[in-house]
Amino acid sequence: MKKKILVTGGGGFLGRYIVEQLRERGDVVTVFARGNYPELERIGATLTRGDLQDNDAIQAACAGMDAVFHVAARPGIWGTWESFYQPNVVGTQNVIDACRTQRVPKLIFTSSPSVVFDNQPQAGCDERLPYPTQFENFYSQTKALAEQMVIHANTSELLTVSLRPHLIWGPRDPHLLPRLIARAKAGQLMQVGEGKNCVDMTYVEDAARAHLLAEQALQPGSPVAGSIYFISQDAPTNLWNWIRELLQTLEIPPIKRTISQGTARTLGAAMELIWRSCRLSTEPRMTRFLASELALDHYYDISRAKHDFGYVPQFSMETALERTLPYLRKYA
Repeated sequence: MKKKILVTGGGGFLGRYIVEQLRERGDVVTVFARGNYPELERIGATLTRGDLQDNDAIQAACAGMDAVFHVAARPGIWGTWESFYQPNVVGTQNVIDACRTQRVPKLIFTSSPSVVFDNQPQAGCDERLPYPTQFENFYSQTKALAEQMVIHANTSELLTVSLRPHLIWGPRDPHLLPRLIARAKAGQLMQVGEGKNCVDMTYVEDAARAHLLAEQALQPGSPVAGSIYFISQDAPTNLWNWIRELLQTLEIPPIKRTISQGTARTLGAAMELIWRSCRLSTEPRMTRFLASELALDHYYDISRAKHDFGYVPQFSMETALERTLPYLRKYA
C-alpha cells in the first residue's frame, strides 16, 4: 500500500536522497521547502512552498499524511541565535503541532551528533551520552532543543524517532567537501591537532536509507518509538589521513601547515569576538567548536540502529568515495 509522505527540506542535500528513495519505494511524496525544485517534480514528487515558521502552511502540508520526515533545518556554525532558533526550534514545534492536529501517526526527525559534542574526545560512545551543559554554537544548541522536543512528543497517537547521521557526504554535497577542497586549493587548509583523531562519516545514500528503515520500524510497541540513534558508515576513519588521500587523488597540493588544538581554539575565540563585535554575516574561518571537531575523536556506536531497525551501511568508505569522486572533480 502506497504511503503519503511529507518531507520538509526535501530539496536539500539529504532530503533529496530521501525523496528519491521514497519515490523508488512507490510512496506518494510531497516536499515542503522554500525553494523551487523542478528535478523533484520530474520524479513525481509534489512541491509545496512554504516556511517552517509559518504554522498555517505546515498544518496544510501535513494534512492527510501517513508520515512526516522533518529534515529541514538551518545548518552552520555561525550566525545569530534568532536565525537558528526560529527555523530549528520554532519550526520543529510547528511540525510537531501540525502532526498532532492533522493526526499524522509518524514523525522521523533528522538530528546530528553535534547535539552531544562537549569538546572532549568521543570514541565509540552510544546514545546514553548526555547533552553538554554548554554549547559553543547555536546550531548544536537549537538542534538539541528540537531533538528533545521530538522525543518528548512521542505518544501512541504520534510515534517519533530521531536520527543522528554524522558528517554526511557524497554526490551533490553542497557544503562539506566542496568547502574543504576550496580551502585546500587556496592554501588555507591547516591540520588541527596531532592528526591522529578518528571520526565517523555517513555516505548520503546510506543516511537516507536509514531514515526509511526507521520509518518502517516505527510501530506501536517498537523500541524505535521515542528513541534516538547514531548513524554512520560504521568505519571510524583517521580524519587527516583521509583528507590527505582525497587531496592527492584530486591532484590538489597537500596540507603543509599544522596548528595545535589549543592554538586553534584561541584563534577561533578571537575570530568569534571580532565577528560578533563587527556583526559580520560571513562565517569565521575558525571557531572554538570547529577547532575541537578537527582535532578530536568523534565516532559512535551504531549497534542500536542495527538491532532495532536493521540499519547496516550498504557502501564501504572506498566504494562511497569512488561514487563521489566524479562529482568532486569539478571542484578540484
